[in-house]
Amino acid sequence: MSPSRQTANGSRCSCVLGEIDGITGDDSGELFDLTCNHCNGSNSIKSDLSSSCSPSGSKSDDSEKLRRIIVASIKAFSIGTGIKGGLAIFSIFARLARRRSSSQSRRTGDFSNSEAIAMGIKETLRYGLFLGTFAGTFVSVDEAICSLAGDQRTAKWRALFAGLVAGPSMLLTGPNTQHTSLAVYILMRAAVLASRCGIKSKRFGSICKPLTWKHGDLFLMCLSSSQILSSYILKQESLPSSYKSFLNKQGGKDLSIIQGVKDITSAKPFTNLREIEKYYKSVGVDIKLDPNMKVPCSIIHGKESCTKHALTFFLQAYKRALRVYVPVYLIPALIVHRQDLLKKQYSILGKGLLGTARSSLFLSTYCSSSWAWTCLLFRIFETCSIPIVAIATFPTGLALAIEKKSRRIEISLYCLARAIESFFTCMTDAGYIRPPRILRRADVVVFSVSTAIIMHCYAQEREVFRSKYLNVLDWVCGVPPPCEKT
Repeated sequence: MSPSRQTANGSRCSCVLGEIDGITGDDSGELFDLTCNHCNGSNSIKSDLSSSCSPSGSKSDDSEKLRRIIVASIKAFSIGTGIKGGLAIFSIFARLARRRSSSQSRRTGDFSNSEAIAMGIKETLRYGLFLGTFAGTFVSVDEAICSLAGDQRTAKWRALFAGLVAGPSMLLTGPNTQHTSLAVYILMRAAVLASRCGIKSKRFGSICKPLTWKHGDLFLMCLSSSQILSSYILKQESLPSSYKSFLNKQGGKDLSIIQGVKDITSAKPFTNLREIEKYYKSVGVDIKLDPNMKVPCSIIHGKESCTKHALTFFLQAYKRALRVYVPVYLIPALIVHRQDLLKKQYSILGKGLLGTARSSLFLSTYCSSSWAWTCLLFRIFETCSIPIVAIATFPTGLALAIEKKSRRIEISLYCLARAIESFFTCMTDAGYIRPPRILRRADVVVFSVSTAIIMHCYAQEREVFRSKYLNVLDWVCGVPPPCEKT
């Protein structure tokens, strides 16, 4: 159960005050250092933690365990509903804005505003139940094993098993709703934690040493970009619908242009040159496309040169990126630092604006360089093919270097999860991989295994976590009891 975290003289430790006040540290991305020498050196804390799982069977212990289960469930439920609810509200407002700015009537198959709101509420409650059940199940299994078999005897595997049992709570989001993207992303997070454990271990340290490469995040981003952007041009159906919509918006190209580039890249006859010409005419460019062209530069940017297109596209992409990152930075800043807004408003808002400008520069550079690299290689080789598209989109990932170091690994892992999902979808559609018939919900299995690894690291290898993630887990589940080393 969650410890009180008090010092020997009864006063609260400074690290807890940091958690409550939400104190932030330097630009490294860490909120603050959770390593408290006072707590680590306090015998009273260790005895309290060890006794929290003692199988005494008293009514006070049982009520405290029940309280921990209920509190963990409520806190996780609030996180799930807060995150999903916030996304739903943003989506609904964006939908209303599109409807007002568009003079077109409602298309067949579109949801009405009331239906969209009802669906948003339903999804919000489902995700709240999912996270609440996950946390409640994990704490319940952890406490049950601890009470029945003891703390020290089960310390090395208890959290691993509890995380595995809690994983299937994902089914509460909908029995027929696949969450491959979420499962793969959590698997990537588990792999990062496992690699950190391997790096610091004596047995596997030499094997995991290549994982300490300083620019590994950029390399992962380049790999992910090659798959994601190639799929964006050649096979959009391999991408999640929400992510596909994001790419189509930030990619800045009409779908008819994407289809034209896909045709010439796949060495197929053009099917929509007239549609492309019609689109350019609608934006004031009168162009006649050659059906025998070898490179699609005229399809991509009309009568503009490749260099001029790269510059004009970058400016347009930066405006689009600002709409993405203004709410990403400013809204959390207003929520997390609401108590300090009156005292440090210039510092907080300044950091938010700087982060917005920097991340917008990354996204706009990423999008514009993707088209610039493809045009460059098309001109160099004087042809267009699938391998050239895959090679041209690889260096696009270097744009991630614009972001600060603490955000690079987060973005690269997010994109890597999308790339892996897209890759296996392409391989399955091509017939190279056959999905197992017995395993209908592979996403639940992958998610359960991943959460088992993450929760094991949370209980036994806490130093491999970044403090902001550790703070959230501690707040929900309570600080796990330490394992006495013999």
